[in-house]
Amino acid sequence: MAHAPASVSAFRPRTFTLRPVAWLVACALGSAWNAHAQGAPSPLGAAQLVAAGPALKEVVISGSRSEQDPGELPMGIDVINAQAIEEGQVRDIRDVARELPNVSVTRSPARFTLASGSTGREQNAGFNIRGLDGNRVLMMVDGIRLPRSYVFSANAFGRDYLDIGLLQRIEVVRGATSALYGSDGMAGLVNFITADPSAFLEGDKRIGGRVSLGYDGDEHGKRVGATVAGKAGDTVQWLLGGNVTRASELDNMGTNSAAHADRTRPNPQKDRSGALLGKVILTPGGGQRHVFTLEHVDKTSDYELLTARSKPPLAATSVLGSTSFTDMQRSRATWEGSWRVNSALADDVKATLSFQDSHSREYVTEDRNTAADRVRDVTYDERTWQANLQGSKVLRAGPGGLVQKITYGFDYMSAKVENLQTGVTPPVGETFPLKRFPDTTETSAALYVQDEFVTGPWSITPGVRFDTFRIKADPAGFGAQAVSLSGNATSPKLGVLYRASEQWSVFGNYAAGFRAPNAGQVNAFFENPVGNYKTVPNANLKPEKSQNVELGVRGRMERLSIEAAAFTGRYKDFIEDLRQVGGTGAPGNPLVFQSVNIGRVKLNGFEVKGDMRWGQWAGGQWSSPFAYGQTRGRDTATGKPVNTVDPSRLTAGLRYDTGGWMARLDMTHAAAKKASDVSIATGSTQYLTPSYTVLDLSAQWRIRKDLRLNAGIYNLTDKKHWRWADVRGLAANASFIDAYSQPGRAVRVSLVADF
Repeated sequence: MAHAPASVSAFRPRTFTLRPVAWLVACALGSAWNAHAQGAPSPLGAAQLVAAGPALKEVVISGSRSEQDPGELPMGIDVINAQAIEEGQVRDIRDVARELPNVSVTRSPARFTLASGSTGREQNAGFNIRGLDGNRVLMMVDGIRLPRSYVFSANAFGRDYLDIGLLQRIEVVRGATSALYGSDGMAGLVNFITADPSAFLEGDKRIGGRVSLGYDGDEHGKRVGATVAGKAGDTVQWLLGGNVTRASELDNMGTNSAAHADRTRPNPQKDRSGALLGKVILTPGGGQRHVFTLEHVDKTSDYELLTARSKPPLAATSVLGSTSFTDMQRSRATWEGSWRVNSALADDVKATLSFQDSHSREYVTEDRNTAADRVRDVTYDERTWQANLQGSKVLRAGPGGLVQKITYGFDYMSAKVENLQTGVTPPVGETFPLKRFPDTTETSAALYVQDEFVTGPWSITPGVRFDTFRIKADPAGFGAQAVSLSGNATSPKLGVLYRASEQWSVFGNYAAGFRAPNAGQVNAFFENPVGNYKTVPNANLKPEKSQNVELGVRGRMERLSIEAAAFTGRYKDFIEDLRQVGGTGAPGNPLVFQSVNIGRVKLNGFEVKGDMRWGQWAGGQWSSPFAYGQTRGRDTATGKPVNTVDPSRLTAGLRYDTGGWMARLDMTHAAAKKASDVSIATGSTQYLTPSYTVLDLSAQWRIRKDLRLNAGIYNLTDKKHWRWADVRGLAANASFIDAYSQPGRAVRVSLVADF
């Protein structure tokens, strides 16, 4: 037998140490204890609020690039605020999508091997909004683009470069946002807003903060976090926050513990993550505000890939053991400035400059029987500069007349994108190191303008954006002819809102979208002369384009809040990665794969969401939140369904609130995936998820205004079920289907203390 490769830990890079976080937690706990000792507040009365501070009218920024009431926007938008994050014990982006109609996050089990299968490598892969996923959904933190996902053959890196514990709220916009944010927002936008010092410094407080402890039963996860904020005079606020998590593999309802491909229990896994957030806010007067932000997130997972082991009888290349680790790091430095200028051209001016460095690494070892052992060490890096300059001007045509708000600006982004693969025993015909696409510099620049007219009950918001993009490839060290691309696009939008009464409004929204190809799609390259197949660059790849229309109605009544919207989207020049474009696979005529533009796709559907307030009974307020979403999709060129569309899903709950308690029972029902809604290749089969209904029971005990205990039992009835997003491509007769099932009954508990 060949010598086993060195252990995973021996090859691990030096990473960010979490000792500062432990120190921060200790300091915060001490501060909290002192605050309590000086005089504990009395228990909450029935009329007091849960939040640590006065109730403020909720605003969002993602829908219009400025603060605005979400009820006044002509589009569907969801806001998950700090209270909902805490009560729902939202720990990652999968939990973010739990109650949102037509939104999901893929999380397949880690069942990959060294050289084949990308299943589960990326963990939380990213958002699916109204049937579109991957890099078609723009993910941002404080308005700064997060790294994109990267998938090539057996390698896959997801987009979960986040720590939910550092957030103040999450905003989800459905439909194309290209007119305001650029080509990354063709399907929608998810903007994560980090914590602000003011959230912990209400009234005359000079120092405040929060400490939290949590346990998640479905992955045996332990979490600890702390945030400290303070004021240094009247013009300086600061914040320092940190979180640490330790967890194991996400559980499922499989029962086979065999150490080979038949295994349905999860592969053993150890997750470690840590995050730090620092902010300084200066308000020197004269309408100025400057925010300086430093953020670092580091997530590492170690795997023992039992499912990669070979079953007897063993051959020379049979795998005796395989291990892996993945590491995702993101560091960001951002300055945001705003000025009240009151000039003829602008009332307010905002500027943003940000640098972000992200690094992803996947290291896999493979101990083979008598053949040479193998190692793969793959990295994907993005280093990005982003800048924005924006002005806004309000014009009024006399008392009670037309009010007009003009927002205009300039965006610039420059990203250096790199990948590298090294290791031991490279693929036949190749030598290490090698690149799957050349080092690439991607740049984009854009001008945008939006004009909101308000007259009487009408708000009309036209907008347009002009983008230019360039993909410049560096041929050094690349094994094929490197391709560079450039282009431009104009993305118009139009929103209309009509306030029919104080309770009801009707809205409509049209938006054009486009998405430029990325470096890995333009220049993907791989060649296997023994297997007679190869992947080649595409110099003719074009951006994807879309036309989206949404019509909706909103009602805000004493007992019922409701919003319903219908939408349709038409997309052309869809980019399909690694499609066969030539060859037979015979010697001298290899199969040729390439990223190409394919036909037209149509997506349509509707959403209903709201909250019914039943009134007071048994000493508390009763209410029922609800949401339902349904999407259908077809490739109009072939008539085949679009497989990325999720089955319809209904969520409904019953909530009970008093000053000291909150309890709620939530039901989630997902429809079955029908064969008529799936495109299956000739000769293949697809596992179709059955319908399921899951119940979750959760509660919050408000021990004091500054001390809260959250607890939940999820999948209360221990229902065995599968999510469509996780099983796409899984054969109907696969013996390991149970490996893709969701966790059974699990408990989550968290304790949150303010000081």
